[in-house]
Amino acid sequence: MLRFFIFFFLFIHSCVAAPKIPAAVPATKWLTLNGQEPAVVARGGFSGLFPESSASANDLAISTSSPGLTMLCNLQMTKDGVGLCLSDIRLDNATTISTLFPKAQKTYKVYGQDLKGWFVLDYSADTIFSNVSLVQNIFSRPSIFDGQMPVSAVEDVLGIKPPKFWLSVQYDAFYMEHKLSAAAYLRSLRFRGITFISSPEIGFLKSIGMDALRAKTKLIFEFKDPEAIEPTTNKKYSEIQKNLAAIKAFASGVLVPKDYIWALDSANYLKPASTFVADAHKAGLEVYASGFANDYRTSYNYSYDPSAEYLQFVDNGQFSVDGFITDFPPTASQAISCLSHQKANLPKIGNALVITHNGASGEYPGCTDMAYQKAVDDGADVIDCSVQMSKDGMAFCHDSADITATTNAMTTFMSRATSVPEIQPTNGIFSFDLTWAEIQSLKPQIQSPFSTSGGFQRNPANKNAGKFMTLVDFLEFGKAKAVTGVLINIQATSKKGLGIVDAVKSALTNSTLDKQSTQNVLIQSDDSSVLSSFEAVPPYTRVLTIDKEIGDAPKPSVDEIKKHAEAVNLKRSSLDTISESFATGKTNVVEEMHKGNISVYVSVLRNEYISIAFDYFSDPTVELATFIAGNGVDGVITEFPATATRYLRSPCSDLNKDQPYAILPAEAGALLSVAAKEAQPPAIAPSPPLDAKDVIDPPLPPVANIGSSDGEAPPHAPPHSGTIATSANLGLSLLAILALGVLFAVE
Repeated sequence: MLRFFIFFFLFIHSCVAAPKIPAAVPATKWLTLNGQEPAVVARGGFSGLFPESSASANDLAISTSSPGLTMLCNLQMTKDGVGLCLSDIRLDNATTISTLFPKAQKTYKVYGQDLKGWFVLDYSADTIFSNVSLVQNIFSRPSIFDGQMPVSAVEDVLGIKPPKFWLSVQYDAFYMEHKLSAAAYLRSLRFRGITFISSPEIGFLKSIGMDALRAKTKLIFEFKDPEAIEPTTNKKYSEIQKNLAAIKAFASGVLVPKDYIWALDSANYLKPASTFVADAHKAGLEVYASGFANDYRTSYNYSYDPSAEYLQFVDNGQFSVDGFITDFPPTASQAISCLSHQKANLPKIGNALVITHNGASGEYPGCTDMAYQKAVDDGADVIDCSVQMSKDGMAFCHDSADITATTNAMTTFMSRATSVPEIQPTNGIFSFDLTWAEIQSLKPQIQSPFSTSGGFQRNPANKNAGKFMTLVDFLEFGKAKAVTGVLINIQATSKKGLGIVDAVKSALTNSTLDKQSTQNVLIQSDDSSVLSSFEAVPPYTRVLTIDKEIGDAPKPSVDEIKKHAEAVNLKRSSLDTISESFATGKTNVVEEMHKGNISVYVSVLRNEYISIAFDYFSDPTVELATFIAGNGVDGVITEFPATATRYLRSPCSDLNKDQPYAILPAEAGALLSVAAKEAQPPAIAPSPPLDAKDVIDPPLPPVANIGSSDGEAPPHAPPHSGTIATSANLGLSLLAILALGVLFAVE
């Protein structure tokens, strides 16, 4: 039954948009040793999702990766000499062995260190195959497949006939101490179907050199930590590195951890590249890099985009590694086949717009000049400004009226803290209580929506970079940069009596953007009365924000939207339903909106893998493909426009084009169906349909004189009694640090 499910999933996946092989593919010159495309080596198949080297991991890796995929198996040996594919000599971290034999732990000395656990060599193959099941050995990955898949023998993986096969032999010296020989095992296989054999032990590689030569199997020497000791020579790997030419005598390539090539400094930024690749190529050695996975936190230079990391190693203009060892082979495949060698200013494919959320706010403080400039540099089509108002009537760009999370206001204006229930349930320091000069005196702060969920900080080197922009300056910036359009967002909670609508109209008129058709102007609001007030300006596109999750868009609701807007901004969860990080279903909301001639934008897209469903391979590019190619949205609202632009400039985003590889959208529910029924998360109730009455809002209130010289507080503010001020300050001092993530929680 399990095999039926996995093949059913693969069938669905391939039928979404099966790539076609063109008659001829233009050759790309790579800076690899032989000038050919870098290899994608799947460590244990698709081990980023399924338990390592399980049948499901291997099948999915082949079906989702580029045609020349190499499958890697880490060889371990049973007491009766059978070769298994497991990452470690111990079974306990990757199988159910400890629950089956709870008192069978042993301690062995491995390369001078005492290791305790359940060792493969203590069990026969029959005991393991008959009793033991695989589990995911990285706890942040899906656990619903645990205990359902058997351990794979080397012959099992060879039996599926992967395009290429890589056998990693990590512990030959240890096994030899216990009268088990990896070399003898390989000779029993006659090296058939084995493309690569790697080992960190020089003696082992030399012992099989002639056999490998006859079988045309490449031998790869693996470097461990520079300070570790190679067991044959008793030299540190750092010493061996000094004479790469000597390695050529017994190996055709080397495998190194990625930081041998691009090391990180103490702040998690890239140091200058080492000369390792150039030195190895000069010695005639191929270079393979290991340690790649979509769900590892790595350099801030990559902005949480795993494709950017791969490109750093193959498309930097100076050198290219010859291959990757990765837990997520589709991401490596798309980086090489689809995203590399992109020329500047390539046109995007299709009509989907890349719309920013507070500029490139994933890399700079949102709504600052630096965030907007980075968005333009990254190819965003539409830059956005959420309009707020200062106490003296200056309209400026900021995500929220509350400025506590995105500035250092708490250290300067704590006494201005107030409670405004119609804006938010918690205390805050609001822009309409500060003059523009006071706001300009503040330092912007980059907002990390996941900083409380495991410490996912964003670009700390630029955490206070940039200056906030007035609405007038924003519009002039948009005109000067000739972006496709500007989006002006007017939030219902920030417009009450503050005159923001009039300020926006005035600024747009003065900028002459209401009298031209070269650049698009989008007016967005979660209040239909705001949008209706712009009805008299036909060139504007009005966008209704629907903040609630919806599961359907009945025709009466769509008809009501058409009275006020030409487009909608929907939450991601209104298109694909998510349960415990799995995509469980797809709604028909986009289709219903399109039937009513209403464009659909989806928000907010972010690169951090914890915000991305497992079905999207923890990869922001696959999420983009799912919403654009799969759901058919007309635009994506993102904090990382570079990732979206790179995808849309790729030929692989065009599923109608003949090409050897395509970036396919995920099929909601397919991955979950592979798990046993009892392991699946409980079904969630569908979101309610959009009700027409939810679209209708009351008329705009009269404008208050917020800049009056008599110092009178605007009508939303409570009286500034000492008791209120004290309680507000106490609330902020106790909750500000702990609860800012809640104040600005992601949807």
